[in-house]
Amino acid sequence: MEYKCGFVVLMGRTNVGKSTLMNNILGEKVSIVSSKPQTTRNRIMGILTDSKCQLIFVDTPGIHKGQKRLNKLMNKTAKDAAGDADIFVLMIDLSKNIENNIEKNIDNLIVDKLLHPIDLEIINGLSKGGSPKILVINKMDRIKKSSILPIIQWANSLSIFDAIVPISALHGDGVPEFKSEIEKLLPESPQLFPETDLTDQTERFIAGEFIREKVFQLTKQEIPYSTAVVVEQFIEDLEHKEEGLLSISAIIYVEKDSQKGIIIGKGGAMIKNIGTKARKDLEAFFGIKIFLDVRVKVLKDWARREEGLKRLGYK
Repeated sequence: MEYKCGFVVLMGRTNVGKSTLMNNILGEKVSIVSSKPQTTRNRIMGILTDSKCQLIFVDTPGIHKGQKRLNKLMNKTAKDAAGDADIFVLMIDLSKNIENNIEKNIDNLIVDKLLHPIDLEIINGLSKGGSPKILVINKMDRIKKSSILPIIQWANSLSIFDAIVPISALHGDGVPEFKSEIEKLLPESPQLFPETDLTDQTERFIAGEFIREKVFQLTKQEIPYSTAVVVEQFIEDLEHKEEGLLSISAIIYVEKDSQKGIIIGKGGAMIKNIGTKARKDLEAFFGIKIFLDVRVKVLKDWARREEGLKRLGYK
């Protein structure tokens, strides 16, 4: 049997579970997650290698509406990644809408109600043929399995998708079946990455993402969307190699002075909480004791200005 390898691009609107799915398959948290939309900002690659194939997952920012330069850059990043797909995966979440429609006959009007307009826009942009396409219906743990039959029938009628797989990315239901469908559709190819690689991202990037995840999880309103993290120092203490110590220094950038105060918190409570939780995840990921120093600075309206985006690493 020939070896298989290829890029599997995960696309969909924000907060549908793309990062959770990739982390579940890899068995490691490579892409950060939170309950808030627009958590993923960059194209993040996760690599799974076995004796038969190498699956190169590409987690993309969720397609969404937004007027900031950062929002437009995120959408462009996702769409550009789709052009490099050996397998294109569209993930949708019907859990909020499907229960109100299951008693009705399926037709175009009902589908419009079930699916988010962004989902429909992506589907309408797909064409038959070309790279294989998989439709993943996520969050099946929140709805009855029988509720999904009309949408599967509708998706089959489009003759666009090579496979349609209902899953729960959070609990793992249907994930082995999804992985099996990918393996069937992968092109024959030698490995493109060493079998020990888990991601193409640098350790600095991963450290910054873990810190930014805690900002998303612990703050509210506009704060998560106005923050970016830059890791200034990432140094392993060679003098204490046997004991193991990694020194990480990072800056959380915000757009306004008022946001800086919120990130720091009363008596420094918020920044301390962010650092403590991020350090625990970083130590689990890197398998080494970590000294983490996190500070906060203001870069006015960075998410709205091209020079601000470039300075913080968003190209």
